Amino acid sequence: MKAKDIGAVVEQIAPLGLAQSWDNVGLLLGDPERPIKNVLLTIDITQAVVAEAKALKTDLILGYHPVIWDGLKRIRPDDKSRTVYELIRAGIAVFCIHTALDAVGGGVNDGLAEIVGIQDPKPIGDYVEYSPQEAYKLVVFVPVDALARVSNAVFEAGAGWIGNYRNCGFHTDGTGTFLPLEGSNPAIGEQGKFERVRECRFETIVPTAKLQSVVEAMKKAHPYEMPAFDVVKLFDYASRFGLGRIGTLVQPVRPARIIERVKRRTGARAVGLVGNPKRLVRKAAVCAGTCGEILNLVIAGGADLYLTGELKHHQALAAQEAGLTCICLSHTVSERFILKKVAGRVKELASELNVRVSKKDADPFTWKNV
Repeated sequence: MKAKDIGAVVEQIAPLGLAQSWDNVGLLLGDPERPIKNVLLTIDITQAVVAEAKALKTDLILGYHPVIWDGLKRIRPDDKSRTVYELIRAGIAVFCIHTALDAVGGGVNDGLAEIVGIQDPKPIGDYVEYSPQEAYKLVVFVPVDALARVSNAVFEAGAGWIGNYRNCGFHTDGTGTFLPLEGSNPAIGEQGKFERVRECRFETIVPTAKLQSVVEAMKKAHPYEMPAFDVVKLFDYASRFGLGRIGTLVQPVRPARIIERVKRRTGARAVGLVGNPKRLVRKAAVCAGTCGEILNLVIAGGADLYLTGELKHHQALAAQEAGLTCICLSHTVSERFILKKVAGRVKELASELNVRVSKKDADPFTWKNV
């Protein structure tokens, strides 16, 4: 497998189309043609992780947080670009997935929702326009007497399927206008003469895989030299992807019980609490990492408890004033538990790879009782 091929593996785990627009995901470092055998998974790419990668003869690091956030004006061993410099020098490629793994079903936030006990969790906000099964609408303008020929051609090419129905389409009558210019070969009318023609607006649904063949069939069947048509990408409103998760619990519990589950599943050694620690939690929300901006949506959604990585001071105060109980795990602690699951999926999809989870990747905070 080559470095560029890891993208096809990742797409089956966390499609990059789910990432936030501000994020930086994909193959960020390395030669796409480089053969890869040894892969190391990590949340953060630190100096300790780079040293570990070198010792393990790692070909590619599959990272969560991007190793490059902003544009670099220089890459040197003596400034903030040191990590990038060492990775390039060592020939280690880097592929990052970040918010794509947050948003995908079965990813980080669904994992947190499962730990808390949320049933049928729904995304909270920061939605992305992504459809797992993309489809398009083809709209074409056809002379009335050619409608049957053109519609039959596109149906035979694979358009017009909706569930258990085929040949699904719609048309309405109207008037088309055009002026053939020099060099044209009009099927109707003549050069230099303005024409008005009774036409139909015909539209139908086309799956992505059939789009090219359907358009080619339409053009072949259409009597015009230059058919007028539109191809419009459709949005699947039923499949909403975004950050965080919210929902009711399978069974109401106290925060202490949730904290027990969280510590057992994520390895958290301590948590930060905001609000009433003894309330009965019936509805909860989760968001891995830093999701303070979603806080207002959590409050508006009527949640009793919010589990996240971290909150800013003013956000914690807002939660307290709203009567919302919050549990903060520390940023990376709320994310790192998912790495074992991702490693397992990579092994399933690419058995030829040696996949390890970093042992040097760690929370930068040391938690102590004082």
